[in-house]
Amino acid sequence: MKTYNHFVNGKEMEPNSGDYFDTENPYTCENWAKVAKGNAYDVDVAVNIAKDVFENNWSKTKPTERGKLLVKLAELVERDAQKLGEIEVQDNGKLIAEMGAQTKYLAEWYRYFGGLADKVEGSVLPSDKPGIFNYTKYEPFGVVGMITAWNSPLLLLSWKLAPALAAGNTAVIKPSEFTSASTLEFVKLVSEAGFPNGVVNCVTGMGIEVGQPLVEHKNVSKIAFTGSDISGQKIYESAAKKIMPVSLELGGKSPNIVFEDADFEAAIMGVISGIFAATGQTCIAGSRLLVQETIYEKFVKRLVEVASEAKIGDPMSFDTHVGPVTTQPQFEKIMNYIDIAKSEGAKCILGGNAYSSKDIKGDRFVEPTIFTDVRNEMRIAQEEVFGPVLSIIKFKDEKEAIKVGNDVIFGLAAGVWTNDIGRALRMSDNLRAGTVWVNTYRAVSFMSPFGGYKRSGRGRESGQESIKEFLQTKSVWIAEQTSIANPFIIR
Repeated sequence: MKTYNHFVNGKEMEPNSGDYFDTENPYTCENWAKVAKGNAYDVDVAVNIAKDVFENNWSKTKPTERGKLLVKLAELVERDAQKLGEIEVQDNGKLIAEMGAQTKYLAEWYRYFGGLADKVEGSVLPSDKPGIFNYTKYEPFGVVGMITAWNSPLLLLSWKLAPALAAGNTAVIKPSEFTSASTLEFVKLVSEAGFPNGVVNCVTGMGIEVGQPLVEHKNVSKIAFTGSDISGQKIYESAAKKIMPVSLELGGKSPNIVFEDADFEAAIMGVISGIFAATGQTCIAGSRLLVQETIYEKFVKRLVEVASEAKIGDPMSFDTHVGPVTTQPQFEKIMNYIDIAKSEGAKCILGGNAYSSKDIKGDRFVEPTIFTDVRNEMRIAQEEVFGPVLSIIKFKDEKEAIKVGNDVIFGLAAGVWTNDIGRALRMSDNLRAGTVWVNTYRAVSFMSPFGGYKRSGRGRESGQESIKEFLQTKSVWIAEQTSIANPFIIR
């Protein structure tokens, strides 16, 4: 099996403990690589190196030079996109059709923020104080700890790393222990692109042994995290002890709302995409389908027809629609939620079981599952399942759709299907979510900010404003004269 070590100071670093853990192919359920099992010592080494290179090198690099390096990195990511995509499929079991396109698209984040690096401008401020020149400037934090999730490791990393580097920060990355391989392959490209050694480092291992020491390290100045709301809460609490800024991209229980005037077939495909793509393992999953009562029966019937045709199988095959669940604990969680939904009185009209076939390997597949007779207060409608499980709720009008759509602790995304532009605008105004899609779903871009309301997190990734997440504002006051009339009062 292939062996992966930490990547620190521009080279591989063996774990201090000498220990490694296995990483598994979700499709075959066979181990295919060994990954370094880090500890607090490894984190300390990486953070201190990142701090040193920040203070003595990277923070002094001109923004234009940082931008050129990011553009070079984009070229290398494009060159190796297919390889990186295949590694991600091998590590997380998502479809090669999606991951191949996704890893190719990654380059746009580095190219975009490479162009933005030297366009962050402070301001000269008007002053009500005579003889004072006041201006603002933006400065990087220093070492940023980045903790990523297992469902889209490199995409979620790029949303953080590209703006952080453009802003002049250094990074220590802790990828999910379930999907570390693609990140360890990617960070080698950072060195190849010409970044100074130690600007980007990666320490792998478990949350308690690597993630916690990274958050708590005295020389880490900011944390950027993607994961569950429970884990995000713990990180937020730990960061609060240091009064340290964090950005959190957490879970969701997004409503996908279909009105009677929607393009019927487009809405069907949008609902399918929202919940069954990526085997439902996405924070933006449209796991709560709200359908207007006037089209409810017809819509649900057609939805079941289309969903039942989804092909389950090998994620490396381009005609597969639904791949395996990435981890065994997640598989068990999904099956448990299906049992909970049934016990709550929801009616399972499609799927509801683990899937097996002589034509596929492994035993970690879940049938596309649809529940009707769902009340919004049920756990299946309130809690994030993170799997191919859809809850359908009937609604009467816009007012009820907004009420039900917002009646959840999360606020990451929402979908609206309508041909009425006024309704589209009203729904977009009133839904409490960081992203609202109208007549589309799961669209993301390096140019558009992404993040959540409520328990779905804080801060924004992607788009111009995201670079400010990795900068702090300094106000500079310069007096034209040095004399002070009365030193005992504020000027």
